[in-house]
Amino acid sequence: MATARAERLVNLVLCLLSTRQYLTAERIRSIVPGYAEAASDDAFFRMFERDKTELRDLGVPLEVGRSDVFDGIDGYRIARRDYELGDIDLEPDEAAAVALAARLWDSPQLTGAVHGALLKLRAAGVDVDQDVRVPVEPKVRATEPAFPPLLAAVQQGRVVEFDYRRPVPAEVRTRTVEPWGVVAWRGRWYLVAHDRDRAAPRCFRLSRIVGDVRPVGKAGVVRRPDDVDLLGFVATNIRQADPTPATARLWVAEGRAHGLRRRAKHVGRREFDGEWGDLLEIALRFPDSAASWIAGFGADVVVLEPELLAKTVREKLLGAVRGAGVRA
Repeated sequence: MATARAERLVNLVLCLLSTRQYLTAERIRSIVPGYAEAASDDAFFRMFERDKTELRDLGVPLEVGRSDVFDGIDGYRIARRDYELGDIDLEPDEAAAVALAARLWDSPQLTGAVHGALLKLRAAGVDVDQDVRVPVEPKVRATEPAFPPLLAAVQQGRVVEFDYRRPVPAEVRTRTVEPWGVVAWRGRWYLVAHDRDRAAPRCFRLSRIVGDVRPVGKAGVVRRPDDVDLLGFVATNIRQADPTPATARLWVAEGRAHGLRRRAKHVGRREFDGEWGDLLEIALRFPDSAASWIAGFGADVVVLEPELLAKTVREKLLGAVRGAGVRA
């Protein structure tokens, strides 16, 4: 829905809520901003009919009638008794939970919606104390650009497509998925979805989504299976994907590579190529990405084990030398 249309619908609802009389279409045309821009009478009535249909689809109870027996044209108003939120009784702990939920979100896209929800609750007479003290104040950040469109896709039941970066092997692939839900686990956001390319359920870390999330097809196509535990699925899959750290043995020149020394364990002394240095051990969860980091220390660090990591580091150093125009 375009923003201008949304604003017009809000103004139309406010107009019809604020009157006790039935307002004719022409009267509404002169009051509600947006209708005056209609190019013709026919254009206005088509616009007005679409808006009435939209409001009824949203559950807004439009009443049609005449305020006076002498009126010759039907008018419109909203039955406040049917539209306004009824009485809500919240226990103190429930009201505290509502306030706490509002503080969970640290997202520009969701902050406005949360504040709007609190305003509606207060307007309905619910006392929501945002300053209530709670023993734990969790906070979930939702700053990934993919979060709003994925959340919208889940709510709309729509297939989406996006480019996803895998760390090992390092590559970016396009994924087409049926989104089931977005959940936070250990401070990170994950999408749980049916991956059409793999024909199986998968979870995707939102921070690894590259570029825009693109909706595919119509809304209402995707339905989350009733027996899927989103959080349990993410926890299980992340644990399985988490590789066991491998231990690497390194020779490090005397008094050099302090950044690497802080993460390693000193296990002895050793001579390498006629120079004495320290023998260190370090646990590496992702050796491929660690190779670039180790190569950054240049000749001050030599990988002794495992051989694959040593070879990768040597190739990176040779590549840097060739890139500098030196024959090696």
